[in-house]
Amino acid sequence: MRLMLGCLALLVAVNVTAQVYRWTDEQGRVVYGNEPPADAKKTIVQDRVNSYIDSYGGPPKVQRVSARRAPAPAAGTIPVVLYATAWCPHCAEARAYFAKNRISYIEHDVEKDPAAYAEYKRLGGRGVPFIVHGANVMRGFSGKSFEALLARNGR
Repeated sequence: MRLMLGCLALLVAVNVTAQVYRWTDEQGRVVYGNEPPADAKKTIVQDRVNSYIDSYGGPPKVQRVSARRAPAPAAGTIPVVLYATAWCPHCAEARAYFAKNRISYIEHDVEKDPAAYAEYKRLGGRGVPFIVHGANVMRGFSGKSFEALLARNGR
């Protein structure tokens, strides 16, 4: 029984680290799998993070996270941190708002930076944009909700 459980654990561990590839087979069909043929022209499939949109159409929710989970503020100021993707229209809206209002921020692309993705997940990120300011997080984006987020931290 222990041998069978050990083999099962090993198979699960191997499968977790597997990469997903995309290629076209001899019949012209697009195929996804973790073992493409050696002669196939393959591409690595990237995980995508969902773009956040409130299912009720209301403004994004602002939540407080525990102090141990919040990023440390820079010397004397509380940074605005944007976890985003290049393709997300709501992220583009947040960037445009920050530029228009001259709000400095730190941006992390959660699809291109594994460390940023890990931090984003640790903070409870499930979609983008995901904005952190002090101990508060905001999922999604609206200018009005962002102003409320800043007001909570006295900015």
